[in-house]
Amino acid sequence: MARKSTTRRVVISTAGAWFFGFVIFFPILWMVLASFKTELEAFAIPPSFLFFHWTTENYATVQERSDYFLHAMNSVIIAGGSTLIALLIAIPAAWSMAFSPTKRTKDILLWMLSTKMMPPVGVLVPIYLIYKSFGLLDSRIGLVFILCLGNLPIVVWMLFTYFKEIPRDILEAARMDGATIGRELVYVLTPMAIPGLASTLLLNLILAWNEAFWTLNLSTSNAAPLTTFIASYSSPEGLFWAKLSAASTLAIAPILVLGWFSQKQLVRGLTFGAVK
Repeated sequence: MARKSTTRRVVISTAGAWFFGFVIFFPILWMVLASFKTELEAFAIPPSFLFFHWTTENYATVQERSDYFLHAMNSVIIAGGSTLIALLIAIPAAWSMAFSPTKRTKDILLWMLSTKMMPPVGVLVPIYLIYKSFGLLDSRIGLVFILCLGNLPIVVWMLFTYFKEIPRDILEAARMDGATIGRELVYVLTPMAIPGLASTLLLNLILAWNEAFWTLNLSTSNAAPLTTFIASYSSPEGLFWAKLSAASTLAIAPILVLGWFSQKQLVRGLTFGAVK
């Protein structure tokens, strides 16, 4: 029996949601505010929240010191490329596991997921030596390849979960109408799983965009994405908080805007199949 919603319960729930939402968002807000401060004001104690001398000098300095648009383009190519390749591999793989399972399907899925449990630093040396031998260091192709492999288990698992929610009767009806496996995959399965595909794409894009370990260790300048761009403001002389905040704000701005405009699709995809 459903619990009756009272005005008091609604008010408490709303206030709690706003409070926890503000707590989660506060570090981002503080970073944005710090990017408009001078270095002295960024270190000031007690800190000033809104009443300080606002300046855009940090953004000008960041652009003069580093080519933001080059790093941003690298991030777009690396994150977008790794995501698209992962989807092209994961869609057929998830389809076969969801609709043509074998006795070892669960073992394969668990094995794929177990690869995410290993710290990346454990395979850094062999990966670095392989990349050095094949000339893939500081290259977009190399970063696309490693990020694709790193996120592929999550993509397969998510798509497998979404595909399992699609009724088999629909696919059997398509087969009775003469649809081949390719047509069934492209014209029947994929359109029905668009919410799941969209949320998987967005989540994988965010993971690839924010990946720091591999980008910092396998790139220097030519293929360096925005994560390397941010790390360049940590120097032996210390942290330049205001400039670091400006660089971080510029780095997260594209993915933050994308997430804001696609949040409905993302929530719909993450809850796909949860309610019958």
